[in-house]
Amino acid sequence: MSFTLHGLGVSEGIAIGRALLMSHATLEVSHLTITPRMVEKEIARFDAAILAVKGELVLMKENTEHAPAELNAFIDIHTMFLEDPELAVKPRDIIRERRCNAEWALVQQMESLVEQFEQFDDPYLRERKYDVVQVVERVVKELLGHPGRATLKAAKNSKEETLIVVAHDISPADAISFKDHRFASFICDVGGATSHTSILARSMAIPAVLGLSNARGLIRDGEQLIVDGQRGVVIVNPDPRVLEEYKLRKEQIELERSKLKRLKSAKSETLDGIEIQLQANIELPGDTSDALAGGADGIGLFRTEFLFLNRGDMPDEEEQYEAYKQVVKGMGGRPVTIRTFDLGADKDLHPEANASDRVKTNPALGLRAIRLSLAEPKMFHTQLRAILRASKHGPIKLLIPMLAHAHEIDQTLAALEQAKSSLRGERAVFDENIQVGGMIEIPAAALAVGLFIRRLDFLSIGTNDLIQYTLAIDRSDEQVAPLYDPLHPAVLMLIAHTIANAEKSGVPVSVCGEMAGDPKLTRLFLGMGLRIFSMHPSQILKVKNRVLKAEINELVPNVRKMLRLDEPGKLLEALEKLNA
Repeated sequence: MSFTLHGLGVSEGIAIGRALLMSHATLEVSHLTITPRMVEKEIARFDAAILAVKGELVLMKENTEHAPAELNAFIDIHTMFLEDPELAVKPRDIIRERRCNAEWALVQQMESLVEQFEQFDDPYLRERKYDVVQVVERVVKELLGHPGRATLKAAKNSKEETLIVVAHDISPADAISFKDHRFASFICDVGGATSHTSILARSMAIPAVLGLSNARGLIRDGEQLIVDGQRGVVIVNPDPRVLEEYKLRKEQIELERSKLKRLKSAKSETLDGIEIQLQANIELPGDTSDALAGGADGIGLFRTEFLFLNRGDMPDEEEQYEAYKQVVKGMGGRPVTIRTFDLGADKDLHPEANASDRVKTNPALGLRAIRLSLAEPKMFHTQLRAILRASKHGPIKLLIPMLAHAHEIDQTLAALEQAKSSLRGERAVFDENIQVGGMIEIPAAALAVGLFIRRLDFLSIGTNDLIQYTLAIDRSDEQVAPLYDPLHPAVLMLIAHTIANAEKSGVPVSVCGEMAGDPKLTRLFLGMGLRIFSMHPSQILKVKNRVLKAEINELVPNVRKMLRLDEPGKLLEALEKLNA
């Protein structure tokens, strides 16, 4: 029987192949009561399991020299969780207080932690709940005497290139074990755009669909599947007509990819000779190789949150400096824009605080991004010093997230001057004239953009949050996610207003949200006056292809007419004409 499943497409492309089911352990463990004299033995059993899993992860990292750098970072996150008192100590307290078995104590603590992670506003942080579950799953397996990674049961005579891995989730450990394999696709019940499975799929350039809820339970081993990574669709046992249609689409996509690779060295300019900068968004120092492979003109957004998220405490100045230096040197003289910590949820940065105090939720309208940095001057001072020190190795720009008030800029510039002064006192070498820019991602900032233009060297429009705040839509809330509309007239007006005002003042402006990497919107942005795009490295050549075929003089009047429309249907129609 043929049926279709809908999820989140996180890596583009089409895969056609046979299902390869990945087994996984459930976390439904028995609740056993133990005698007082058995408590210490149970705690010792728990400690031994934690130690064993930690050893597995260390060994795994030593044997992953050819794995994507991002996956090593996820192994570090798992190791961090194993060392955090929330998982390594709290279950011991539960065993003592409730006289229960270690498995049950650990799962109870895991459920408590998952609840906390679900409250985080930042999507990256929220998806770390899956890492908590996977770490606990490994420890539970060890306690139950079934250690090791999940297994794959391949059908006989199946070629890897035709196999589609179907899983509830794929842990970094399992993902690492796939490094020498060439599967056609991954599909999972859980996960999102920033999960390690998404990162793995994109690094392997294979289609993936996540968030399918119950694919693992509905699909059988060996069943024929079509995975559409762009539309987020999985077709199980397709009929011959649908199969033929997708085979044709797959061939066309592969042909297009092959053609796009030829554009890597082509100069990024329109038909009428207007030069357009296409830069990359990155999250990890190792991402610079992907940026260069895509032909990026520089790094338009280096999200520094990973430095904070990959550890249980605050990274010191030296660690941050080394990470920033690695990115700058890796880009070989191309400009690198480093954004200061932009966290949607906070952790108490004081080392004397215990783990339960460190994990605190922060709503989208709370103490986050630059607000958090200004509230934690020691943390901010450390980061600014590290960025300034790295500026001696190549061109760095400093980007401040979530600005809404002029006094936030003034305070930031004062903090930067203080960091410079401290380095001068040490006779350290750094770029005295480092450029400072601001993220325009709050409607107030877009409407009062003059305040920011007068104080800053450049602007960067963060469309993801701008849409969220303009439409009062939590894009992570599945109940209202369909209302998240990049083409809402209000959103387009705010973007156009920001670009126009920056252009008048001669202040460079870029777009670094998801909209920048959507080829369907490239002509629209060019017609608005945008000359700097920053996006996921995998999107650069697709956008460059649109740039090379565009003529600004022709686009400008058409875009102006389009921006006067306020009916969604007419806007879509105008966009289609623009791309015709």
